Amino acid sequence: MAATAVPLPPEDRAQSPLTGWTRAHWEHTADRLLSAVRPYASSTHALIDLPGPAGRSGRHSDGLEGFARTFLLAVFRLARSGDHDPLQLAERYAQGLDAGTDPASPERWPTLRDTPQAKVEAASIVLALHETRPLIWDRLGDSVRQRVVEWLAPAVGQVPSRNNWAWFQGVTNAFLRSVGGPWSPDDVDAVMALNEEFYVGDGWYADGTDQPGDHRRFDYYSGWAMHFYPLWFCRIAGEDAYRDRMARYRERLSRYLQDAVHLVGADGAPVFQGRSLTYRMAVAAPFWTGALFDATPLAPGLTRRLASGVLRYFLDGGCVDERGLLSLGWRDAFPRIRQPYSGPASPYWASKGFAGLLLPADHPVWTAAEQPLPVEEADTEFPLTGPGWLVSGTRRDGIVRLVQHGGDHADPRFLESDDSVYARHAYATAAGPAVGGTADSHPVDAHVALIRADGSPSLRRPWRRLRLDGRVGVSRHRAHWLDGELPDYFVPDSSRFTTGPVVTTASVLHGGAEVRLARVDAWQPQDRDAEADGGGQTPGLPEDHGPWTLTMSGLPVADDAPVRARLSPARVDVTTSNGLASTVIGLRGLTETAALEADGTNAFGRYSAVPTATSGQPVRHGEIYAALLVLAGDPAIVSSAEAVTVDVTKDAHGNTVSVDWGDGHRDEVRLDPPGSRTARTVVPTPPAHGTTETT
Repeated sequence: MAATAVPLPPEDRAQSPLTGWTRAHWEHTADRLLSAVRPYASSTHALIDLPGPAGRSGRHSDGLEGFARTFLLAVFRLARSGDHDPLQLAERYAQGLDAGTDPASPERWPTLRDTPQAKVEAASIVLALHETRPLIWDRLGDSVRQRVVEWLAPAVGQVPSRNNWAWFQGVTNAFLRSVGGPWSPDDVDAVMALNEEFYVGDGWYADGTDQPGDHRRFDYYSGWAMHFYPLWFCRIAGEDAYRDRMARYRERLSRYLQDAVHLVGADGAPVFQGRSLTYRMAVAAPFWTGALFDATPLAPGLTRRLASGVLRYFLDGGCVDERGLLSLGWRDAFPRIRQPYSGPASPYWASKGFAGLLLPADHPVWTAAEQPLPVEEADTEFPLTGPGWLVSGTRRDGIVRLVQHGGDHADPRFLESDDSVYARHAYATAAGPAVGGTADSHPVDAHVALIRADGSPSLRRPWRRLRLDGRVGVSRHRAHWLDGELPDYFVPDSSRFTTGPVVTTASVLHGGAEVRLARVDAWQPQDRDAEADGGGQTPGLPEDHGPWTLTMSGLPVADDAPVRARLSPARVDVTTSNGLASTVIGLRGLTETAALEADGTNAFGRYSAVPTATSGQPVRHGEIYAALLVLAGDPAIVSSAEAVTVDVTKDAHGNTVSVDWGDGHRDEVRLDPPGSRTARTVVPTPPAHGTTETT
């Protein structure tokens, strides 16, 4: 926290043996964050203009964003405080509501017609007003309440957006209905219909689709938006009005949390994957929502342990700057994580992560003793079929890893660049890919690439999932290279790319290690419609016929001191000062190794290094290339993985790859050319004795 901050309350290791934090620490943190933004508020508190570059929607919109997102935090802080309000939050935000909705005020807000971003912030405002009706809404003058309704009203009657934005319209309709304002049953029906379209099963929502039924957009929006808003919609509208929907949404959230609890490391770090990572503590929002709506399979002490762990991970890492403000970044300030829509107040979406303060102090989620996370109790490895991920957690180092063969967050009709927070083969809680700069156009980490003569690596998006079963994921894409500048973030453009062959990749995950496989086949015109061809392609693009070399790379590790690299034949290890290591060992066809160093590209530390293994010789079509990749904080995890062997059997249809882990586990996977109708089977063989796997 800021240097002038009031000291935190003392830790309570009896009630919270794993984090030491209690409700008092959450309240203290909320107070400090709210106090820190006060100097940046306008005279009427309607606009909170935080320092930093303006977002895509402009400085005026950023001021509204600062108001709305901190208003939500203020409300979570106030809701269980009665009339105890030493920071005068209710008075200040009520004054802001008055001026912000007054068309004659020099501090008026942009309207929902002025900028689409206002629709986003309207959702935070209506949630905040609903949760503090007695404290704020009921005490506003009639004319102010009417102006608030008029400011919100343009949300009604619009065609809902085909992503999480649909729910901004939904909750705004619900609030307007609850206060006697204009609302549209057709709007609500349309939003709920989209919600059903976006649901893929097993508790997972995609954040919209580009093509109906083609679910590719998976990240934290599934939790902090797609699960968060439907339940709040029902809460605002009145549970009796949508009783059946409420039951459905509660059941889905409970199922989602059963998976999501595995995506947080023992140190409280969430997996570094997906956009808007600067929202940080918002990762905790669906867990608190589950407790609030009785929609969680998790014990109360586990919910608090996870949420407090996440909060401490970011606060201890320096997410609050010397002014007491949340910075754009991950643990600490890291401007490269900024996205086109990010403004200086964007990080305050983290306010959602404080929703647990709506629960009373005597609720079990605040009084129960903390319970350990799954990764603190046992090794885990299992597929998440909804998003298309393989997950592995290891108790020895508390790290969770994610292997990506599912949601590429791409429009399958276009070739795209490789957005580094979606397109990499691997992600983790302790490490992440480079972001910003050339990371999307020239990926070098956690990747399988064909390297052209000029040294440029091929790109992966879009791809198509072939299999996700047991410990194995398989996907296929058409390799392509960017010619010129990156397309606009919001407007895909295939014409900027040169195309190449078809690349099929597979991952076999076990015990903190991944065996990564690749097969390259010549592109044939009929492959456009072949099974799992990697997405629709634009005809007539220039083609690159090689030769190429093939490289596989691990996740980079990063540190505030230079990373150590050790190279030996067909093996490279890169290690930080605290012992976090990323290792790549060539198993088949990959004989040349390197450590690619960088400065300032990684959210986990200034200095980073990527381990890579390369074929050295030109790629041969139909050949199987393989490497072992390990990210570990304990050398024993690396040592145990070194026993793995890979055997390839060829037949008339393609290849069967057998992976023997040397501990009684064995996996088999088919890698066949495009268009083959041979069954791609995955047969995990359990060990002869007990296992710590969970599914």
